[in-house]
Amino acid sequence: MFRAGLRNTMAFAGVSVCMLFGAAMPAAADDHVVKVTPLGSHDGEFCGRDRALVFEDPNGTRILYDAGRTVAGPDDPRLGKIDVVLVSHMHGDHVGDQRISKTNQGTCGSPDTGVSTLPQSNTVDIAVKHGAKIVTGSEMPAFFAAKLKDAGGDPANSLLVRFGGEREVGGVAITTVPAVHSNGVSPSFLTGPLAEYLAAAGVGASVGPPTGYVLRFSNGLVVYLSGDTGITAEQRLVVRDHYGAGLVVMNIGDTFTTGPKQAAYVINDLVQPKAVIASHANEPATSGGMVQEGTRTALFRDSVTVPVHVPLSGRTMAFNGMASCVSGCN
Repeated sequence: MFRAGLRNTMAFAGVSVCMLFGAAMPAAADDHVVKVTPLGSHDGEFCGRDRALVFEDPNGTRILYDAGRTVAGPDDPRLGKIDVVLVSHMHGDHVGDQRISKTNQGTCGSPDTGVSTLPQSNTVDIAVKHGAKIVTGSEMPAFFAAKLKDAGGDPANSLLVRFGGEREVGGVAITTVPAVHSNGVSPSFLTGPLAEYLAAAGVGASVGPPTGYVLRFSNGLVVYLSGDTGITAEQRLVVRDHYGAGLVVMNIGDTFTTGPKQAAYVINDLVQPKAVIASHANEPATSGGMVQEGTRTALFRDSVTVPVHVPLSGRTMAFNGMASCVSGCN
């Protein structure tokens, strides 16, 4: 299903149509767009803890990717309705061990995320309030099913899709792809003696390997969500050659994930998409909405040969099936 839609999409691949770091590019009319809205800690900026993105299919299905710490809980007015929640792995900055109380608290480099969400998580709180499906791979579905039940939600809303398989939710096809990272569950998400034993030993519980995602939207747009990964052979063999991702959300933060130069290699040589959204920079990447020189984000931007879109919190970007940004990019 992915590949048939891909061939139709890629046959019409054209020029990016956004404002790319100040350079005006021609626009193309397309009413059937996927909307991508970053939910960061500071309005109009790309900040140190920012992870969360909301994807809205042309049919209205809304998918939250890695809620993390910068969504102000299930009542965050920026969320709107959420149908699906994706979690790449169980680290606190992605599943959400704490969160902001509201936007623009603290600084862009060190936002105030002082609201604890333990032992459930920001992800589970959001999924329960919105009645959303949590779609994950590895052994994470059983973990989230138990968490949903404990929080008064429906454990059946925790859905599995493993590497090589596919699940369609709300008209969006979802699969998981390998990521090279770690995926231990901190004892702080657990209760009882097991949590105490793990904490004393300095280890976490295992829920299998971390994942990335490939999504195919109803307008034909194929998106690769890298998760926290290093360089992998699957980025070429699977993400590019099989699924043909046109848009990539790529982590660039270095040390804990792919660094900006390594991430540029993934984009330029392995996946070769039509456009990329920078993610997980672990820095105050912008000031006044403009990329600051000398940052990892600036280095990544200058090293990549396709349009790079910076996820400014609250600014919705719209992509057609050819992965061209038709509005909201800068």
